[in-house]
Amino acid sequence: MHSDSPLMYPCEVLNFRLGAEEYGISILKVQELRTYENVTRIANAPDFVKGVVNLRGVIVPIIDMRIRFNTGAAAYNEFTVVVILNIRNRVIGMVVDSVSDVVTLEDGQVRPAPEMGTAVDTNYLLGIGTVDDRMLILLDIDQLLSSSEMGLFDKMAA
Repeated sequence: MHSDSPLMYPCEVLNFRLGAEEYGISILKVQELRTYENVTRIANAPDFVKGVVNLRGVIVPIIDMRIRFNTGAAAYNEFTVVVILNIRNRVIGMVVDSVSDVVTLEDGQVRPAPEMGTAVDTNYLLGIGTVDDRMLILLDIDQLLSSSEMGLFDKMAA
């Protein structure tokens, strides 16, 4: 785990699925959960940006995490959830296959992210959490949504 890790123990993480994998992000970043709704497409946006929605007067970019992580084609159904995040004073929606629960992780339940060499960018991985027999890939959502992507979102909202 990085020395500047944003996780403080014990920490609560929201668990969500992308395909067969289960991920976790700090509950402190989560503003609300919503069902998936049609978005307004933005011309020339990267593939993983589905578009924007108007959330109580705020234009919110919607990112499809399956496309962002190259985990296969995204299917939208009654289980699809949009996790509304508040990151660096910006509101962003993250489309995931489903949300399962919120768990509390203690320091001993989190292992450092494995070294993957240069083939995989692990800068946004905080580590691997274990809950019972489940493994959670813990994401640093601030790192994942890089400053260049945030700049892109600022342009969309303008």
